[in-house]
Amino acid sequence: MYRVEDKFLCSVPDMYILQSKISSVLRHDSNSMSRSGYKITSVYFDDYRDSNLSDTVDGVAARKKYRARIYNDSFECIKLEVKYKLNSRVYKRTATINKEQLEQLMNGQPITDDNPNMDNPLTMFNLAIKQDMLMPKVIVEYDRAAYVYSAGNVRITFDRAVRSSKDFARFLDNNRCKYRIISDVNQVLEVKYDQFVPGFIMQLLENGNMQQITFSKYQLCRQNEEVIICQ
Repeated sequence: MYRVEDKFLCSVPDMYILQSKISSVLRHDSNSMSRSGYKITSVYFDDYRDSNLSDTVDGVAARKKYRARIYNDSFECIKLEVKYKLNSRVYKRTATINKEQLEQLMNGQPITDDNPNMDNPLTMFNLAIKQDMLMPKVIVEYDRAAYVYSAGNVRITFDRAVRSSKDFARFLDNNRCKYRIISDVNQVLEVKYDQFVPGFIMQLLENGNMQQITFSKYQLCRQNEEVIICQ
């Protein structure tokens, strides 16, 4: 099922004010290690044509991204995801893999797939590796505080300190990368839901200063790394 993802650019003061209001009525999501939230680190993959990046830059309505994700620097649970986007709606297919499998994928090697079908992210990664030379392109990391509300399956996230790296070897070595902060767009609030957002939540989020944006951490981090390389 596709979910809506609306993204808003916030100033630092507005982000703290809105988070304080939301945290007073919504509960933290299950990934939270503390009141401050948790760290997300994702390796984004693309093919030899950079098709996913091109589709994002061009604003293609229907597109997808391939990524592997860890939380709080732990490789105990690695999420392998194919994320589909249709305008502002998003749908993800997710599987869990281990570190050895992740290393294989990052080296351009297919991994064992006991249930091959096009609903399985392992199958899709393997196919993209064989047909389109899918390879890791950038590491995206940021700090997130997330809150959930069951009615409407609502999820409010506050993302800070978006940063990037292409040091894939050091990522596999317990995420010892040196990251570069993305300074231009760095405080992002996302409102995610299935069909509706209860009115009281929208009232809490309304401050008159938020700017709704089309925002891709993958695109910004790819472009940030390319600027560094050119320098």
